[in-house]
Amino acid sequence: MSLETWLLFSAAALVVILIPGPLSLLMISNSLNYGLRRSYPAFLGGVFASICLLSASALGLGALLLASEQLFSALKIVGALYLFYLAWQSWQQSRLPSVGAEVPQAAPVPRFRALFGRAFVLGASNPKDILFFAAFLPQFLSAEQPFLPQLLVMIATWTVLDLLCKLAYGLGAHGAARYLRSGKGQSWFNRVSAGLFSGAGAASLLSR
Repeated sequence: MSLETWLLFSAAALVVILIPGPLSLLMISNSLNYGLRRSYPAFLGGVFASICLLSASALGLGALLLASEQLFSALKIVGALYLFYLAWQSWQQSRLPSVGAEVPQAAPVPRFRALFGRAFVLGASNPKDILFFAAFLPQFLSAEQPFLPQLLVMIATWTVLDLLCKLAYGLGAHGAARYLRSGKGQSWFNRVSAGLFSGAGAASLLSR
């Protein structure tokens, strides 16, 4: 992959990654509710999901989803149901007693595997992301160069950018936690998160 192509891919990938979505909201929610250190597993889960989607797209899963309407619909329903589950969790969090800024946690903190798994399932259960990668990657591939080295460079680049952006979301939420935790700020944030997760789930079910 030439330097010019890599720079174009990096710029395009950064723009795509910076667009807020359900995973970004989950990063912010975890950082606010459980603290910055405990949000790291979710960062890793989301990034690992992106790696899997990139690899799956390169292996032809995107074409399979386009050919199989039933498989596409099944994955879409799974992703939407998981968004509704996250909405329910956020709503439950909003009903916990408000805490002051000096108290870092208001609820039992999930284990590493649970935090990692939530982010991974959310990131990997959207078939539209696979189709997006299937359409996105070929724009930067050269037929005159070996396929695997190009793919590895793009996956590595996306991984680094994705990790940095998700970490930035978590740091931003951690920095604002003192204000969001004051009074009913955290409760209202979780209610808004529940509404956004529900809206994303409904939009996924209604979209074609």
